[in-house]
Amino acid sequence: MWKGGNQEAVVEGSGGELGVPGSWGLQDAACHLARASLPMFPWPLPLGSSALTVLLGALTSLFLWYCYRLGSQDMQALGTGSRAGGVSGMPDVCSQTGPRGLGDPGEGPRAEGLVSRRLRAYARRYSWAGMGRVRRAAQGGSGLTGGAGVMGIQRPGLLFLPDLPSSPFVPRDAQRHDVELLQSSFPAILRDFGAVSWDFSGTTPLPRGWSPPLAPGCYQLLLYQAGRCQPSNCRRCPGAYRALRGLRSFMSANTFGNAGFSVLLPGARLEGRCGPTNARVRCHLGLKIPPGCELVVGGEPQCWAEGHCLLVDDSFLHTVAHNGSPEDGPRVVFIVDLWHPNVAGAERQALDFVFAPDP
Repeated sequence: MWKGGNQEAVVEGSGGELGVPGSWGLQDAACHLARASLPMFPWPLPLGSSALTVLLGALTSLFLWYCYRLGSQDMQALGTGSRAGGVSGMPDVCSQTGPRGLGDPGEGPRAEGLVSRRLRAYARRYSWAGMGRVRRAAQGGSGLTGGAGVMGIQRPGLLFLPDLPSSPFVPRDAQRHDVELLQSSFPAILRDFGAVSWDFSGTTPLPRGWSPPLAPGCYQLLLYQAGRCQPSNCRRCPGAYRALRGLRSFMSANTFGNAGFSVLLPGARLEGRCGPTNARVRCHLGLKIPPGCELVVGGEPQCWAEGHCLLVDDSFLHTVAHNGSPEDGPRVVFIVDLWHPNVAGAERQALDFVFAPDP
């Protein structure tokens, strides 16, 4: 495959551009090759030698033309797919029907063409080996602007990696190390929440570190937001921060990565939402789970349990509700964004490069 400077050398003087086929064709190649071959043979040539020369010239020209076309089409597809899948101006389909979840407002590069430039930079610097899904997402128009998955209920709004196993709930064994670490850290994380908690009455200004409510009765305190550490909150929650530092699959260097406390008051409800990508799963560690709380993902209901984790693929349409009474108190979970267990290491590196947090 011919790329970079080799492409420019091939099309120089032909009016073509990088990734766009020029006017150089098979007939021109055969003509140039025949002219270059004239000094090598006496003239006139016997009929058989002349025919052989023309045949060899045609085959060689066809091979050169094929190599050029293969390289140019590859780069053109990458550029076209990125332009068609530009992030800016493409809303999250599901999020239009409800507010976004933990950390979602800051996710994803916003500038037009930023994803395209980063993909090209990564392609120049590294190999695409082992990253077939990322490459197909980049080349396909739906890959960078979301895609419809199983029965239309899986609609990541920003990045859809094809061929990932799809299930609303992921088995805990798929991320066994991180699940066990978070569950063993349950007492320390619960103490951290007690240190930053408040009455959640809504009648006083928000305490330091708490984000504005996503909806009435829905609050969050983030230790990581869009792949960026929130130092003041991390210092106030040393047990939770220590647990995050020990995780193997935390998306800590990616704009899809968030971690923090999520609080839902009695009567509050978040519905009709989808996450931005199917490349992640959200780990929910139950801290305080009163009666009447429910989580429905992709039409499948589940409930949290205190001290235990749920792995949720939030690219599926999901609803969260607290149907308990005011006396029950708030539902509290600690949410951490992890890599989907079937996203390979090379794919993680590519997505960390493309979706790196803005400086």
